Amino acid sequence: MTKVQYKHTEIAVKKKLGQNFLTDRNTIRKIVQSAEIQPGDHVVEIGPGFGALTSAILEVCPSFTAVEKDRKLAAFIREEYPSVNLVESDILEVDFAKLAEEGPVKVMGNIPYSITSPILFKLLENRSHIISETLMMQHEVALRLAANPGTKEYGILAVQLQTFCDVRYLFKVGKKVFRPRPEVDSAVVRIVPKKTPLDDCETEFRRFVRLAFQQRRKTLQNNLKQHYDISQLSASELQRRAESFTITEFEMLFSRIRPLQ
Repeated sequence: MTKVQYKHTEIAVKKKLGQNFLTDRNTIRKIVQSAEIQPGDHVVEIGPGFGALTSAILEVCPSFTAVEKDRKLAAFIREEYPSVNLVESDILEVDFAKLAEEGPVKVMGNIPYSITSPILFKLLENRSHIISETLMMQHEVALRLAANPGTKEYGILAVQLQTFCDVRYLFKVGKKVFRPRPEVDSAVVRIVPKKTPLDDCETEFRRFVRLAFQQRRKTLQNNLKQHYDISQLSASELQRRAESFTITEFEMLFSRIRPLQ
């Protein structure tokens, strides 16, 4: 069992929580700069760990909220950084409306590899309470998130997130700057929610995207014909694969199909 000690606190690293602690000051500084936080902003940090990013955020924002699930780490943050409003909870169960009672929040954090997608969709569903997200995640996931059409990384995650948010891949972070060292590299991504006409039908649009990509090697026609009336789509559109459509094209396709009863 791997253990990590910082000052007076030692914890057994929980692989299921994806615990890898960032140690490089230059990387920490770049993340904070990328988040464009200002004094008085309402910041929410996901998984502060031993406070590497926490201390850098405090240099800009004298008080903010951090959400930590691990009991020992939560106790450490309370003692070491008393000005931080520590919420001891799973980020997937947090009420973002409550976190944003005083105003929309800027989310930051080194998010666990094991639950990256659930966190991203939790944030997507709560985007009305969020100004921006500056997140470090597994490099492969970051590439998928910011992928362009026609690439192997482009898929459900890219289309669902990029439809409702502006997504930018910022920079790569090597595995050597973590304790314990993970098996893969990381990257920092910036996500900014945006208004779209699809806000009112998000659930059905996301289902449409999942079905369009359900078998990547098949055409749009083969993936959709059992679920939608696709008579308004052209023959050329129906013979293309989902990975070839841009975000704008997906929006146009969705406006011209109807679920089968």
